[in-house]
Amino acid sequence: MTALLSVRDLTIRFGAFEAVKRVSFDIAPGETLALVGESGSGKSVTALSVLKLLPPSASLSGQILLDGKDLVTASVQQLRSVRGNGVGMIFQEPLSSLNPVHTVGRQIGETLALHQGLRSTAARKRVIELLDAVGISDPASRLDDYPHQLSGGQRQRVMIAMALANEPKLLIADEPTTALDVTVQAQILDLLKKLQRDMGMAMLFITHDLTVVRKIADRIAVMNRGEIVETGPVETIFGAPQHAYTKHLLASAPRGEPPTPPVDSSPILETKDLKVWFPIRRGLLRRTVGHIRAVDGVDLTLNRGETLGVVGESGSGKSSLGYALLRLIPSTGRIVFLGQDVQVRSWRSLRPLRKHMQIVFQDPFGSLSPRLSVGEIVEEGLRVHMPKLTQPERETRVGDALREVGLDPATAIRYPHEFSGGQRQRVAIARALVLEPDFLVLDEPTSALDVSIQAQVIDLLRAVQARRNLSYLFISHDLRVVRALAHRLIVMRHGVVVEQGKSAEIFAAPQHAYTSELLTAAFSNSAPLSPPPDAD
Repeated sequence: MTALLSVRDLTIRFGAFEAVKRVSFDIAPGETLALVGESGSGKSVTALSVLKLLPPSASLSGQILLDGKDLVTASVQQLRSVRGNGVGMIFQEPLSSLNPVHTVGRQIGETLALHQGLRSTAARKRVIELLDAVGISDPASRLDDYPHQLSGGQRQRVMIAMALANEPKLLIADEPTTALDVTVQAQILDLLKKLQRDMGMAMLFITHDLTVVRKIADRIAVMNRGEIVETGPVETIFGAPQHAYTKHLLASAPRGEPPTPPVDSSPILETKDLKVWFPIRRGLLRRTVGHIRAVDGVDLTLNRGETLGVVGESGSGKSSLGYALLRLIPSTGRIVFLGQDVQVRSWRSLRPLRKHMQIVFQDPFGSLSPRLSVGEIVEEGLRVHMPKLTQPERETRVGDALREVGLDPATAIRYPHEFSGGQRQRVAIARALVLEPDFLVLDEPTSALDVSIQAQVIDLLRAVQARRNLSYLFISHDLRVVRALAHRLIVMRHGVVVEQGKSAEIFAAPQHAYTSELLTAAFSNSAPLSPPPDAD
């Protein structure tokens, strides 16, 4: 079959740096090629080059043939006719890609007006058809909504509607499911496959999540440091990978078990009827007319040296639960930590307990001050909670904390932007550990990381827990990671715990329909849990 898209010897340079090196691949009509690899491998740069959406500092050489026409040498006018018409694109983060000051109806309508000349009634009708096709319920009522009024899954569906508005021959999907919950992710993947079948279009799917690849792709191209190191059908790549880097990726899936907690471990944290209700205010006087019940009557117990996993979709109350336990947001109910009721303590009297309870956030770049060096970031808590320490003593503790998380103490003088994502997360963990806490809230600490970095952070957390007898509340929507870390599990939906128990028992035989739905979405047709042949 003649290729719809044919890339030959594509090289992309930023100054003297070669981001992509002599890359070649083909995509046939109706076929899905997955471009996989870790951050920095050149996946997204390759995808953006198809439509020449790279910054002016980039220089391209080679050929990008769409229906036999070379896009590398195409004029600006020719590219405009291709963008959105011949090729549609879905970007990774819809909230950043959608204009926050325009309604979703207007944004999709602009695409139709530009390429098809549709306006007014005809455009509105077509927008409603598109929103209905991508699974937005009651689409006519959502035309005047702004992006911030939609959920993550709904925003991604709007992005898909925009990309498919002009029925392109090729769809480029750049990490379209990375930030989504497993159930929403499964819905988006099913939607893309259905639309692809209905429209007969080809798809270039960029991702670092191998479980997603197996569900949607026909063939895989594996990228490493700007080069394609292996290409082949999905089953061949998963079943018999040839290149060492491909074997490394497949072997990096979260696996293993949490360290065995002490037999005589006692409760370190207990809650009774914990509630976090956010008021809904309306009118000129901002009267309270109702509440969002983010956490609604949760009872839990966490033992010393144990990991309690908290899973559920976005909006289920996972993060609100973690913040409430640390008294970072108001709540009602009883919270007993280290034998003390933290709810009745004033903000000032709670400070001595703070060093015993710490948190690691989802986004290490956002939670680390760009104006402080790594040493200053890790040292900051010591200045607050251990003011009697001398400067040399603080520096020694900072060095020990960095060394424990696998970082060279000499890097303490560097700043967060000088580190990779995985290294920044290690810094965030070191900042929490330097105070020698008893309890850590881990709020999606691996969701933004590549699979191999994810595996390293999981191994690090397990090792630290075993050494320090730490207790973790591990919040995540990635059930594969949860299975590798959690001793016990609570499943949350709409602020309520619908199931809880030993992790192994819930994974083996879930009792609640919602838990079964989460597990099916996470593990059906997923990558193998054991290493591929010759993974070592």
